[in-house]
Amino acid sequence: MPPRWRASLARITPYVAPPPLDALEASLGQPVLRLSANENPIGPSPLAVEAIRAEASRVHLYPDAGAPALAHAVAEALGVTPAQLLFGNGGDEIITLLGHALLEPGDEVVIPQPAFEPYATTALLAGATVVPSPLRDYRIDLDDVLERLGPRTKLVCLSSPHNPTGPALGRAAWDRFLARCPADVMILLDEAYIDFVEDPAAVADGLAALRARPEGLVLLRTFSKIAGLAGLRVGYAIAAAPVIETLGRAREPFNVNRLAQAGAAAALRDTAHREATRRVVWTEKRALYAALAARGLAYVPTDANFLVVRLGRPSGPVVGVMRARGVLVRDGGHVGLPEHLRISVGTAAQNARLLAALDAALAGTR
Repeated sequence: MPPRWRASLARITPYVAPPPLDALEASLGQPVLRLSANENPIGPSPLAVEAIRAEASRVHLYPDAGAPALAHAVAEALGVTPAQLLFGNGGDEIITLLGHALLEPGDEVVIPQPAFEPYATTALLAGATVVPSPLRDYRIDLDDVLERLGPRTKLVCLSSPHNPTGPALGRAAWDRFLARCPADVMILLDEAYIDFVEDPAAVADGLAALRARPEGLVLLRTFSKIAGLAGLRVGYAIAAAPVIETLGRAREPFNVNRLAQAGAAAALRDTAHREATRRVVWTEKRALYAALAARGLAYVPTDANFLVVRLGRPSGPVVGVMRARGVLVRDGGHVGLPEHLRISVGTAAQNARLLAALDAALAGTR
C-alpha cells in the first residue's frame, strides 16, 4: 500500500524555477541573459560581497539566531524597533511562517489572481480555501477583494507593486480598503519591489498603515531585488511586536545563514548601489516603453523592475525562440497571463540584446 500523501498536494502546481545558467549556457553554446527572474540588473551590492568574503572564515559557526545585528540595522533604517522585525530564508519563508501561525483547515484566503505563487501554495498546504479576486486592467481591484471577504476569511494577500503585473496600489484606494477591511482579517502586504517606486507619496504606505492597524497587518520586504542578494535568500516581516512574537514561534532557530546576515547588513549601508540600481531601472524601463510602442506592442506601466508585454499571440513559441538565442523571459502563461511576456528590466546593453531576440522571435513565429 503506498504512503497516504496529503490530498492538498494534488492541488498545487510546482513552481517553475529558472534553469541553471551554467548548464543552459553549455547546452546553447553561448552566454545566457536571464531577464525572467526580476534580478538586479547591475549585480549585488559591492559592500555585501566584501562582507561575505570577510565572514566566510566563520561559516563553521552557527548563525546568530534571529539575526539581531541585522534587525538593529533595518530597524534604524526604517524607523521601527527590532522587536517589529522577523527575518526569513527569503520572503517565501515569511509567507510560509504566516501560514503556519495563522491558517487552519476551513479558513479562507483572498488572493488577487494572478499573483505570486507561494501565497496560494501556503494556503492550500494549511488546508485553507483560496478565494480568487480577478485583477482589473492588470491591477488589484480592492473593492472586489472586499466583496469576497466572508466570515471564514482569515487572510488577504496583496502585493504592491503587484507581482506579476507591476503596478503599485494607489494611496487613496489603499486607505479606503484599510478603513473597510474587518479588524479580524490579517492583511499581508508584500512590498518586495517597493524600492523601485518613483513616487512613494502616490502609493500605499505600509509603514504608516502599521500604526493604524497594528494587530492585523504584516509587511513583507526582501534584499533580493534592490540589493541584488537573491542568492542569499534574506526576506523579512515588519509588523507589531506581538505579531512578530507569534510568527517567531513557527520559525526555525537558525533560518538565516551567517553569510546572508553579513551581506544584508552591509547592503543596507550601500546607498550608492541602491541609487545606481534605481537609476538604471527607471531609465531603462522608459527606453523599453518606447521600443515596445515602436513595435506596436502593448505593455503595462510598472512600478517594479519588470514589465508585462501583451503579444496578442501564444507566448510559448516566442519564449522558445528567445531562449534559443540565449535570452530568457518569463512566459506569461506560467503566471496566469497567457499571450504575455514578463520581462525584467536590464541595462541598456542587456535590453538591446533582449529586443533583438524579441524581434527575431516575433518574425519567426507569425
